[in-house]
Amino acid sequence: MPRRSTTEFGLPPFVGAVRQIIIASIATYVVILLLEAFAPSYAVLLTQVGSLDPTTVRSGWVWQFITYPFMSMDPWKFLVSLSGIYFLGPSIEGSIGYGKFWRFFFGTVAISGIIGFLLSLTGIIAQGSAFSMIAPANAILMVFYLLAPDAPIMAFFVLQIPVKWLVLIFVALETAYLLLSHFHLFYCVALAGFGAGYIWYTLFLTRRSAVGISEKYFSFRNSYYRWKRRRAARKFEVYMRDRNQTVHFDEHGNYVPPDDDKKNGGSKSGWVN
Repeated sequence: MPRRSTTEFGLPPFVGAVRQIIIASIATYVVILLLEAFAPSYAVLLTQVGSLDPTTVRSGWVWQFITYPFMSMDPWKFLVSLSGIYFLGPSIEGSIGYGKFWRFFFGTVAISGIIGFLLSLTGIIAQGSAFSMIAPANAILMVFYLLAPDAPIMAFFVLQIPVKWLVLIFVALETAYLLLSHFHLFYCVALAGFGAGYIWYTLFLTRRSAVGISEKYFSFRNSYYRWKRRRAARKFEVYMRDRNQTVHFDEHGNYVPPDDDKKNGGSKSGWVN
């Protein structure tokens, strides 16, 4: 019997990478809350070490590019971001698989953080720190839209909204918060999540892009081998010239025998290569 993918109430399955991400987030959040209650200084230290802060990244704390989503202090942001991952993540994981979903998650997290960090180098915008799962949740929403652009999403269990309108609504809301916060790093990274999702989908989650990447790889590899062949031919010409003998190779690295030694129907090369 096939395994059911939803509960009686239409909730997505709580399995796979999505479950692991949510459990890790909740566990970290509980630790932060307990430290905040009984050892506030350690809570501050933990959030400083894990949250994305351009100042500390420039000092070498590069792990913050992948740890910042698991840091959260605001209960509302924590709940909203995890809800997005829970409701949409299983659909994407079911489409691309467990391993690809993990790569997608950390890849978009890193891309969003790097974009925010690069913007912070202006010294004018993207200042402060970034945390919570909002960036990867936005990336998941974007990829869900790209995989199923006409799919409706049930909002508050009563209202169906086309996913493209949901993307526009969240982009508009977070852009408004970005302007109201004077381009705080938190909202720069959150909005970058949409772009990171689009980038990852374009590069790794479409068959056309996978074929294109494969073709580019083999083309580059073959060009490298042809270059090595021409280089070896030039070295051999120099080697033979030092011994008072002359040999010739064509532009592809094929040996060109003297005219009186040509074979194979008068071709310029003594063999077909």
